[in-house]
Amino acid sequence: MALDLTSLPRPSRDDTTVGSMVRGLVGSEILRIAAEIRELVAKGTKVCNLTVGDFSPKEFPIPDGLRDQIGVALQGGETNYPPSDGVLDLRQAVQRFYERSLGLKYPLEGIVIAGGARPVIYATYRAVLDPGDVVVYPVPSWNNNHYAHMLGARSVVVKTDAAAGFMPTLAQLEPHLSSARLLCLCSPLNPTGTMLDPEALRAICQRIVEENRAREGRGQKPLILMYDHIYWVLNFGKKHVTPVALVPEMAPYTVFVDGISKAFASTGVRVGWGVGAPTIISRMRDVLGHVGAWAPKAEQVATARYLDDTQATESFLQTMRQRVDARLEALYKGFQRMKDAGLPVDAIAPQGAIYLSVRFDVVGRGGLATNDAIRKHLLDKARFAVVPFQAFGLADDTGWFRLSVGATSVAEIEEALPRVEAAVREILAAK
Repeated sequence: MALDLTSLPRPSRDDTTVGSMVRGLVGSEILRIAAEIRELVAKGTKVCNLTVGDFSPKEFPIPDGLRDQIGVALQGGETNYPPSDGVLDLRQAVQRFYERSLGLKYPLEGIVIAGGARPVIYATYRAVLDPGDVVVYPVPSWNNNHYAHMLGARSVVVKTDAAAGFMPTLAQLEPHLSSARLLCLCSPLNPTGTMLDPEALRAICQRIVEENRAREGRGQKPLILMYDHIYWVLNFGKKHVTPVALVPEMAPYTVFVDGISKAFASTGVRVGWGVGAPTIISRMRDVLGHVGAWAPKAEQVATARYLDDTQATESFLQTMRQRVDARLEALYKGFQRMKDAGLPVDAIAPQGAIYLSVRFDVVGRGGLATNDAIRKHLLDKARFAVVPFQAFGLADDTGWFRLSVGATSVAEIEEALPRVEAAVREILAAK
């Protein structure tokens, strides 16, 4: 007979069995909302789900070549531990991928493979920061606040605005760079789907180089830039740029976060990589080795083979961009029609990634005092599921939301838009 342990205490923020860091660690707001949507769908409610930054395999299956190569690798016995920095063939494939696609040829010692982009971000924080060090990041942005909390770093939050596509400017960052140890930027940006302007990024990088020259003379640690460009192949009419290509002197101070999760609709395959100065990457490798955050070996072998099939990858990415853009454009045009009709909505034209920034400028109207109240109204009345910018560190209730298109179709979007318009009109009609 089994020992009945079902009466064990339930989790609590005051639970003294765990440390103070995890007691203060907040769970993902996005995953909480996504769980709410899954529960509704399980009950038979049809929802246009624009919440999690993931892909429905029905709408966006992984590339045929990648899927087939995973099977071949498994059949070939590639099931043991991979090297701590990644399978050599994959590191070489990433090296070639960056050289031909970004014009950047890194040494193999500057490439580390991990189980997706998240371990690369964690390893960057862990390798660079000491407790109490300052990390600067703009908001809205993805999870920097949680990583800073886990590492005991001091967060300096730079609030951005819609006028600049929620991208930071040098003027906004400048007051904080002299005290910073790590600056975190992302382009194309999760959650906004916008991209850094090349000249804005150039100015930021030139300031970092200037700052580090001064620090070198004083014997101080340099300012490191973590550049998350996991969505860089998904751009729509606006050229993606990198810090190192714009300002080559940035090479010793830049860590790229990247992988196949978004570019190849392979979020569950869990293959990511960090690229940068070997002095930093080698320490990230050690961190990842101790926490066992490597990607599965068969998936690494398969990804190496697939990346080197340039004809297949380019064909897939061309189709991928078209299909993502079609969904983003359907949303954007729908909200522009509502705006033209005089409704208090707005959207930023899509530039990259799988996201659209949309504003429902109805805070304080119809009894809706917060972004979360607007979110619930859209879900209840229009079966339209979105994520408020509060989930990305922007505290104010300004009516801005992230809409993610990876798990829906153009037909579902077009079917949902009239429901959204009706829900907005209902808010305006309410006393």
